[in-house]
Amino acid sequence: MKKNYKLLVNSINWALAGVLTLLGFGSCSEDRVEYGTPSARYTVRGTVVDKATGKSVKGIRVGYTPGSAYVMYGTVPVVYGLTAATVSDANGDFNLSGDAFPVTGVPVPVYVDDIDGAANGLFKSDRLYIDFDKAEQTEKGKGWYNGEFTVTTNVYLAGQTADE
Repeated sequence: MKKNYKLLVNSINWALAGVLTLLGFGSCSEDRVEYGTPSARYTVRGTVVDKATGKSVKGIRVGYTPGSAYVMYGTVPVVYGLTAATVSDANGDFNLSGDAFPVTGVPVPVYVDDIDGAANGLFKSDRLYIDFDKAEQTEKGKGWYNGEFTVTTNVYLAGQTADE
């Protein structure tokens, strides 16, 4: 009886090894593990312009917080800090990129603030809403990476006085 039992166990082991071999299970894979989460890079680029003079403005912070763009569970969204931010250069140009996940159909708020004080003139803070559903795809994706999506827009800021 003991001999038959050992033969049965060995036969089952050989059968299972054969099935696993035929199905191609292996542990040597060089593919990137992505855990089934699509991702993309989102970019907003443009120029900050003085609304009154039409001249470009440097030293303006442009940033966004996609997580606070919508009301969740009936609460008012709160800005906890910018997810991505940049400062306009000497020509007023900015290029803001991030890997955040915008919700389809919900515009992402982009905050524009004068952080250098009176150095380049005083400007009122502003907020734009960017719809990435209408963005241009500027980089192709592969696998779960969907590529890069870019929106180009100019920001027109109104000046303010020192006492405002």
